[in-house]
Amino acid sequence: MIFQRTYRYNTPLSIDDIKQRLLGKHIQVHHLDFEILEKEQMLKIIPHAEDDNSIKTLPITHVEMQGKGSGTRVIVTSKPRRIDAGGPYLIVIFCLFCILGASVFYLLNPSESYWPPLAMIGVGLLIFIIFWIRMEAGYFDYTRKIRDFVKHHVK
Repeated sequence: MIFQRTYRYNTPLSIDDIKQRLLGKHIQVHHLDFEILEKEQMLKIIPHAEDDNSIKTLPITHVEMQGKGSGTRVIVTSKPRRIDAGGPYLIVIFCLFCILGASVFYLLNPSESYWPPLAMIGVGLLIFIIFWIRMEAGYFDYTRKIRDFVKHHVK
């Protein structure tokens, strides 16, 4: 949901031309191999992370093609792999609970010191900012580079 990205392109190429240009190709992003396969009338770009021991959130990308009169509409949708999705959502929920808990704590005890709720909000925001910067350098960078690869080969 918050990690899913969708991009839409129009191209003068036909669906068969797009499949011919993309099908079976490999994409190298940050020394990780992604392969383009066909499944259920769409192309799937999946990572080959069997040999990678580091912890990463990797995208699965679907490339849907809708034929139009003089060309094709290409829809590229990236979302985290099911095995990777739990960690990022858990961090976002923790940060949200930290901020909401601090707000409730302050509203229930307004005469008390405001430092504990402020510290909780600060911790929640700091964790979220660090998390988002790492996601921008990892998962979202993978999705951007895959999107650019598809766009380059489809235009």
